[in-house]
Amino acid sequence: MRHEYPRPMVTVDVVIFTLRENDLQVLLVRRRNPPFAGMWAIPGGFVDIDEPLEAAARRELEEETGVRGVYLEQFHTFGDPGRDPRGRTITVAYLALVRADEVQPRAGDDAAEARWWSVSDLPPLAFDHDRILACALEHLRRKLECPAVVAGLLPETFTLSELQAAYEVILGEKLDRRTFRRKVLAAGVLQETGEYRRVDGRPAKLYHVRSAR
Repeated sequence: MRHEYPRPMVTVDVVIFTLRENDLQVLLVRRRNPPFAGMWAIPGGFVDIDEPLEAAARRELEEETGVRGVYLEQFHTFGDPGRDPRGRTITVAYLALVRADEVQPRAGDDAAEARWWSVSDLPPLAFDHDRILACALEHLRRKLECPAVVAGLLPETFTLSELQAAYEVILGEKLDRRTFRRKVLAAGVLQETGEYRRVDGRPAKLYHVRSAR
């Protein structure tokens, strides 16, 4: 069948955030092939003609970084005509949050290297990936109304001080201790474990995300 309009190419990109060394970091790959060979980029690639979008995102993520089995959330679509020198390309972007000890990235496919980068100290990025990353960070910050989102970056059990520190890293600002604790506990998604951890010589309650019923 002949089509009246030309067909654009479609890609997927996956922004993976984690907390490492008290810092919000993102997983990037160094491109092996043109365009932008040698530059760092968000993991991603082309969608096969018979492939669902999320399946393509998972496939590209595993092929380029070795990461698999993570929860993905579609957050935006980018389609400026000049964003890809290979031609008209629309990309669907996904967000993932992972615990640092659960992911050991490795380069593969057309990626020469895969590593974590601080969001506050990024290299020049290929394509329009600086814009995609900025949009992903904004999306993550909007999701902070739910403490369970940030808890997904922490160990299974954590103190409220550790949770607040994670919020401050993501937001890039200090928060009032009493106000923060009142808000996160009022959300009703955290539950005391009945256990404690000594912090600065004092026992601190441990929490986890309340199980869904």
